[in-house]
Formats: sequence, C-alpha cells, structure tokens
Amino acid sequence: MRRVLLAAALASLSIIACRGGDASPARRTIIDSRDNYDPRSLDPAKSTDVPTGRAVGYVFDGLTRFTPDAKVVPALATRWEISPDGKTYTFHLRGGVTFHDGKPFTARQVQHSFERVLDPKERGGRGWPLYPIAGAQDYANGKATSIAGLTVRDDSTVVLALAEPLPIFPKLLAMPVAAIVPDSTPADFGEHPIGTGPWRFVEWKHDDYLKYARNEKYWGGKAASDSLMTRIIAEPSTAVAEFESGNVDILYIPESDTRRWENTDERSATLASAPGLRMWYTAINTTRGPLRDVRVRQAINYAVDVRTILDQLIGGRGTLAGGVIPPALEGGDSTRHYAYDTTKAKQLLTEAGFAKGIDVQLWCSQTPPFPRLAEAIQSYLAAVGIRATLVQREAAAMREAARKGETDLVLKDWFADYPDAENFLYPLLHSANKGVGGNVSFYESQAFDKIVDAARREPNDAKRVALYRQADQLAFNDAPMLFLFFYRDLDAVQPWIRGYQLPSILNGQDMRGVSIVHDTRPR
Repeated sequence: MRRVLLAAALASLSIIACRGGDASPARRTIIDSRDNYDPRSLDPAKSTDVPTGRAVGYVFDGLTRFTPDAKVVPALATRWEISPDGKTYTFHLRGGVTFHDGKPFTARQVQHSFERVLDPKERGGRGWPLYPIAGAQDYANGKATSIAGLTVRDDSTVVLALAEPLPIFPKLLAMPVAAIVPDSTPADFGEHPIGTGPWRFVEWKHDDYLKYARNEKYWGGKAASDSLMTRIIAEPSTAVAEFESGNVDILYIPESDTRRWENTDERSATLASAPGLRMWYTAINTTRGPLRDVRVRQAINYAVDVRTILDQLIGGRGTLAGGVIPPALEGGDSTRHYAYDTTKAKQLLTEAGFAKGIDVQLWCSQTPPFPRLAEAIQSYLAAVGIRATLVQREAAAMREAARKGETDLVLKDWFADYPDAENFLYPLLHSANKGVGGNVSFYESQAFDKIVDAARREPNDAKRVALYRQADQLAFNDAPMLFLFFYRDLDAVQPWIRGYQLPSILNGQDMRGVSIVHDTRPR
C-alpha cells in the first residue's frame, strides 16, 4: 500500500512539475518503457518473445520489414521477382550496406543467417517462418546438409524456391527470426549483437535497461535522435510514475488504468491508440465429452456477456470477436459476433441432450488479468448450467496441458507474428496444427482446411481475402472457441515527442523517425 501511495504522490507532483509548460528534457535520448521484462536474448535466432523481437528490430534488418501500420516493404532486399508458378522468389539485395563493425553485407550472410536459424544444433528459437523454403524442414531435422531451395546467385542476389506457392512469404521474412546476422557470431552474440539496423547496441543492464546509439551510416538514413534506451520496468505503477515525472517518453497503459487515462483531459491528450493484432479467446477442446457437440460450443458463446467483460475488466480496449480475423486485417468482420442470450444457450444445451447442464474445467494462467477474466466467464456459464471448475497454472504449464489436449476450456491470447489473416486461421484452427502447432481446440474440419489451404496458395489478393472470410465464417458457426475480443493497444507519449506511431505489429516501429523537440507549444 505504501508503494502505491508513493507512486500516486509522485504522479501528482510530476503533473505540476512537468506538465505546467510541457518542458522537454535536455537529453537527446528517447526512453521507452513499454517492456516489463527482459528480452530472452538479442539474437534473432532466439526471438520468441516481444521484448526480444522489438530489440532485434532496432539492431538488425531482414530482407523485408514492417511499417508501423503493418505493411511489408523492402529492407535489405530492394526488390524481388516471383516466378509464374508462385514458387520461386528472386531477391535483389541492397548495395553498400555494412554491419555495425564495418564489414560489408552480401548474399552470403543471408544464407548463413537462415542456415543458423534452422541448424538442428541451435534448438533455441523457432525456425518455422523459413519452413516454406524447399528443404528447410529437412535441414532443420538433420536430414540434409544444406537447404535445397536456397541459392546464392552472386553477392547481390538470393533465390528462394518454396515447396509450394505462398503469396504471404515476404511477410514471414520481416519477422525478427529472419533478420540477417554477420558470418561470425560468437558465443555471446545474444548479449553483444552486431547487425545492419538503424541502432547500434551499446549496453544491456539486465532487468533495468538496454542502450542503443544511432547507426550514423544506416542505409535508410540515420535516426533523428542520438540514442535510444529501453527501460525494463516490471511494476506498472512504477512505469506510470516515471512517465509522469518526465523520466520516460513512451508508456504502455495497463488495462486497469485505461479509463483513468482516457477520462482525464490532461492524460488523454498524451494517448496514442492502434488496433493490435491480438485476440483473446477461450479454446474449446472439440474432442472432449459434450464439447464435441457444436450446439454445446455455441451455447458457451451465447452464455457469456463478452461486451460487459470487455468494458469492465479490459477498460473497453477492443472490439468483440466474431471469428478469428481481427477487423484491422483484410478478411475480418467487425459486425459479426454471438449475442449474449442465456435463453438461447439453455435451449441449445437441451437440444444437445444436456438439459441438466455439464461439468467442465476452465484453465487459465496466473498472469493478470486472466484469473479475473476466467472468474467472470465461470459466473456467466454457471447461470446456464455449465459448471466450470477453475484451474490456474503457471503460464508454461497451462500451455503444455493445452497442447497435450488435457484441457476442456483454456483462456488464452494470441499475438500475430505477421499481419495477415492466415496467421490466425492456420495456426489456431487448421488440423495440421492440432496441439503443439497452436490449435489447442483440436478442431478438425475438412471443409475449413480445404478453404485455408486454397487461400494460402491463392496469388490474387481479392480472391485470397474472400477465402479468408469464408473460412472465418465457417469457424464462427462451428464455434471451436469462445470468441472474446480483439485488443486495442494504448500508449502514452510525452508532448515533446515527435514522429512516434504506435505499431500494430511488435517490430513495426524502428524508432528512427522519433525525436525530442524543445518547443512543445501548440502549432
């Protein structure tokens, strides 16, 4: 309690001290406090978490990259051609690029980087974004000594042959794991990285901060600020106090604080919002007991007042989900969702032969706000006769149980790895991904798989989006999950900051165009 009161006092004093004239700090370092835990590593091959992915985006480049609004654009590849059958990509590389140690970038490093990610001896990251390349999985499984589909034509040309057409492939290459590293990566590379990106690594004080200096020779133009610091602040109230004291420039607003910031004029003026490519849902194991019946799964959806949960527990930070494609992506539908209708829920349970209700287990992690969400869902289900016993576990243990098919219902969220509807439809619901692949509903529909498979191969954007919509509608009807909501990200940005755009994808903001201005008067 004393810590909370201290934070509140600091906040009040800082508003008076810093907001009076919106005086900008003398420093020329951008300070970002959005990460609340340490990166796993600064090595792209180990980029399995958000802080690592964000840091990799500062230090490294891929062949392609994401913009803040989740568009894919050229990076180390200036352009690429696609063969008529859609299976061969020829990438033309940017000339004159050097790594931070001065060594030149060539096609050789592309080959080395991809082989390194897929090396079966690494076993520390996730190489699946490169699996579409012919022979990549065989190489990763130790069945081949080279990647059959990867050819270095010359210093400035790389040819990637895919096992089958995949029009979204350039998006996969913008993911942190596909970033390009030097030929030589020492054992401590994850602590002292060297890339070609807009920021050079300077220092990492674990669980405290990371420092970067701008790359003065960056091919895309040097950053507007001299340096960048990422503060690691585990306690949200501490991060808020630091922001309101003027000690950090960018703050992630916790869900519990949303209303306080949005409903206060002075605070709301600092807010930046963007639809996040993140879905909250409860996977329904379609192989277990009564949950095999689609009517029971639909009843679960009708039984829960998702709108109230979103409003009261998440601060209204999102839109109701009616399928798995976020409305920010092509193919998403923002109008469709299950209504809150307890009469309909009871009717469906009766039709399915469960007029007296059913007993299930509802699993969730111990990470806030999941326990509170689970309790709310439990209460709504009880009102229609679905008796849910809550099972709370540490996040890793919960995920492991879900992957093994040991859960009835499991409350989860899903962050997009790349901005495409396929990244929700395929891993979450395709039968090829049951269990470990992400489909912890163990949903299997030949009709759904056929549509998604066709969409993955379809080169025409309009036709592919139409297939996405068709698959999403089918999943909505089959209800392999309790569809909750798509999240909305919310940051606070100091008035002296210019050029910051809240990204929809984790590595979509390289901070190159962000600066501190010394005159913050209205223009």
